[in-house]
Amino acid sequence: MTLSPLARFVTRYLALAYVLILVIVPVGLILLRTFLPGVGAFYSSIPTPAAISALQVSLLVVAIVVPLNVVFGVPTALLLARKRFRGKGILQAVIDLPFAVSPVVVGVALILLWGSAGILGFVENDLGVKIIFGLPGIVLASIFVTVPFVIREVEPVLHELGTDQEEAAATLGATWWQTFWRITLPSIRWGLTYGVVLTVARTLGEYGAVLMVSSNLPGKSQTLTLLVSDRYNRGAEYGAYAISTLLMMVAVLVLVVQTVLEARRGRVSA
Repeated sequence: MTLSPLARFVTRYLALAYVLILVIVPVGLILLRTFLPGVGAFYSSIPTPAAISALQVSLLVVAIVVPLNVVFGVPTALLLARKRFRGKGILQAVIDLPFAVSPVVVGVALILLWGSAGILGFVENDLGVKIIFGLPGIVLASIFVTVPFVIREVEPVLHELGTDQEEAAATLGATWWQTFWRITLPSIRWGLTYGVVLTVARTLGEYGAVLMVSSNLPGKSQTLTLLVSDRYNRGAEYGAYAISTLLMMVAVLVLVVQTVLEARRGRVSA
């Protein structure tokens, strides 16, 4: 379909206006409110005990979620890409479920499952391991919302790679581990890294599911996103703006890494 010059002009500027109004203006307002009092005010509001504690909790959750998603995500991607089995379509749908389910619903489901009155409430009541309203609950919620990223980034790479090299290695006497370590893993490294980057970004920015399963206590289960909400609700608006800017800086860093990885993956594929 060929558009007229007028249609192209209108479409182009409608798209620019859409991005400007919904993305650039809100972000710009937060940056303006953050740096209007000066850069010194921004830096002085970051190293507070609550902010440092929230950053530590967020990074700890990332440090737990990312390895778990890699350990379980790569074998799942291999299973989906290399095997045919009954129920494969159902498994595909289950993996994509976090994309369709509201994070708040995820939080409620975890409470019904792991809460003291839940199906697995004996873990807290009898074993004394507190899941909900503690760090484990945040980890579980973050894993649920980030499960698809590693799988969905690695699986297409495996399909593109095919099985010829792996079959040749097996013919030459290589074990499955040698084949995976020397052939499969190097071939999927960019897809895997891209999935890890997306997992980090989503884990740091998750709010709805984490809010439902966290006690929001500073130093125990308050993440950066919960700290932003807490400061704003208590009237400490500048503190909320400062932490929001810090989160945006992390998001920009993740975006830069993502762009570099896409470019390198494109060069490798070419």
